[in-house]
Amino acid sequence: MFKPQLHKICWLIILLPVTKVSAQLTVFNVSSSTITDKRKISVQQQFEIQDEIESSTTLTYGLGKNWEVGLNLVNVDYNMKEKSLETNDSTTAIPYAPLLLANAQKVFELNDLLSVGLGAIAGTNITSSHSRKFVYYSYANLLASAGNQDQYQFAAGPYLSNHRYLSEGAYYGFQCAMDAGIWYKKLHLIGDWISGYHQKGRLTVGIEIFLTQRLPLSLGWQRSNVDGSQGAVFQLTFVPQ
Repeated sequence: MFKPQLHKICWLIILLPVTKVSAQLTVFNVSSSTITDKRKISVQQQFEIQDEIESSTTLTYGLGKNWEVGLNLVNVDYNMKEKSLETNDSTTAIPYAPLLLANAQKVFELNDLLSVGLGAIAGTNITSSHSRKFVYYSYANLLASAGNQDQYQFAAGPYLSNHRYLSEGAYYGFQCAMDAGIWYKKLHLIGDWISGYHQKGRLTVGIEIFLTQRLPLSLGWQRSNVDGSQGAVFQLTFVPQ
C-alpha cells in the first residue's frame, strides 16, 4: 500500500497550479532541476549514515542559457565497524563504488507555470582491481513552484539508469521531490522519493536550516524501499550569490 500512496502524492504535486522553480542542486537524492547561475559554481556535500557512512560530493558550473555541467564523486563508503573504505567493481548486488561522474542539465521553460529539466550523470568506477565500467543515471523532471518567491517547490518525473549505479532491481522508475518554505530561507520542510527495489530506491524526509541564505544545511531521515532499513542524512549546500 505504501508504494501506490507515494505515486498519488507525486502526481498531485505535478498537477498543482504553480510557477517557475528556483532552488538548490538536489533536495536529498532527487535533483531539484534548477540551474546554477552563469559563471558561478555550486557545491553540495552529503553524508548518508546507516551501517556505513556514504559520502557524495557534487560540483556544478553554470554555462548560461539554462545549462550547467559539473562533476560528482559518489558512493564513497566508509565501513565504521571495520574502519575502512569499501569498494565494488565486480557485482551488481550493490552499487559500484566509488564513482567519478560528470553531470549535465538543461532546463526548458514551457510557460510561466511549468518547466522541464533534463539531466544525467555518467562516468565510471575509480578502483582498478577489475576493468572500469560505465555507469549512468538520467532523468526528466517536470518542475513547478507556488507562493511568493517560489516558497513551495516541486519536481517529479521518470528516471533511467543501469544496475552498476542502482544495484540489482528495476533500472527505470519514478522520482519526486518537494521543498516547502515554512519560514522562507530560514526553515524548510523537504523530502524526496526514488521508486524501485534497488539500493538507491528510498524515501527521505527532513528539514533544511539556512545558516545563511547561501548556505542551507539539510537534516533528514531515510527509509529503504528494499528492506525498510533506516538511516540519517546530513547535507550542506553552497549556492553562489
